[in-house]
Amino acid sequence: MSGSPRPAQRIQRIEVRGVTRAFGATLALRGVNVGFDAGTISLLEGPNGAGKSTLLAVVGTVIRPNSGSVWYDPVGDEPEEVRRHLGWVAHDSHCYRELGARENVLLAARLHGLGQRSLWGDVAARVDIAHLAERPVGTLSRGQKQRVALARALVHSPSVLLLDEPWTGLDQKSAGLLEQVLRDERDRGSLIIVVSHGEGVAERLGARRVRIDGGRIAT
Repeated sequence: MSGSPRPAQRIQRIEVRGVTRAFGATLALRGVNVGFDAGTISLLEGPNGAGKSTLLAVVGTVIRPNSGSVWYDPVGDEPEEVRRHLGWVAHDSHCYRELGARENVLLAARLHGLGQRSLWGDVAARVDIAHLAERPVGTLSRGQKQRVALARALVHSPSVLLLDEPWTGLDQKSAGLLEQVLRDERDRGSLIIVVSHGEGVAERLGARRVRIDGGRIAT
């Protein structure tokens, strides 16, 4: 993406090592060991409550494991440093409802130390939201909000993309656009992890399937 320099270092591999995470008496992750490589898309699959979103949140430094660790090669495991390299699309867009699409995206850019207003044009074109620049996000459809969230995730050219059920509520055009962006990012060398129940997604994206069941990686 022009106008948005990537960090000098890029995450090449993520290693999840013996990660356990409990919520009260509920054990969501049970000694999970799994690795993810740059230039690949990994699809986290499994039944509801299997631990998919919890694992994504641990990898994304949103939740700390009770035991075990996550290593981000070559940048280490310091959360503040790791977050510079992450792009997030959560199940909820988490955009500011009263702000327009452009201001939401540029606010995300500023949080990453990027101030160029030209960044908007680049990323808006990629996800087809230029016409929504001044529209308050609270007035947008679910699919439009998700495209704004995707633009925010991409604006700082992260080396890792984490997406939780990003296809929910998308029409066919938006879903196709999302899939093309993911393929493009993979081809640029990004490491992509997606939680999804969608049929045929792995085949369309050429993604590796990682199945989680009962808080464990299913083999």
